[in-house]
This record gives sequence, C-alpha cells and structure tokens, in this order.
Amino acid sequence: MVNDFARQSGSAFRSIAMLGGALATAAAVAIGAVLAVFAAATVVVIAVMSSALLGLAGLALRARRSAAPKAEDGVIEARNLGGHHWVAYGWNDRP
Repeated sequence: MVNDFARQSGSAFRSIAMLGGALATAAAVAIGAVLAVFAAATVVVIAVMSSALLGLAGLALRARRSAAPKAEDGVIEARNLGGHHWVAYGWNDRP
C-alpha cells in the first residue's frame, strides 16, 4: 500500500520515504539493543543477589551447627507452686 503510493508519486518523495524508513528501522534496532542489554543486566543482578543470599544462608547454617553449647551459668531451675512456695530442680545434681 505504501509502496504503491510511493511508486505513483515522484522519485523525491520515494527517496525521502526510504530514508525515513531506514532511520525508523535503525532507531528500532538501537532501542531493541538497549532494552536487551538492560534485560541481561537485570538477570545478572538477580543472579548475583541470589548467590549472595545462598552464601549467607550457608554461612548461617554452618555457624548454627558449629556453635558450642551454652555453658552452665550457675542458676538452678525453680518453679512457683503458688504464693511463697517454690520447688527447685537440679540443685542436688550439681558438683
């Protein structure tokens, strides 16, 4: 349809139309390339952040497994039976 119109009109309009089409194509290719680079950079950032998250999770699990059990602090367990009555557990097992 556009080609028919360009064929019917003069050659000056045809060359201007071809130049405009070439410029539009070049602009579309450039915009597509920029968007492709942006999408690739986004994927790289997501990959880096997820690997950092997995690394930190691994370090947290390793620290949790290697943590030494808490040493006794010298406090015995006691329960309130009501009022001023208390019962202490474990006091006779201490060295």
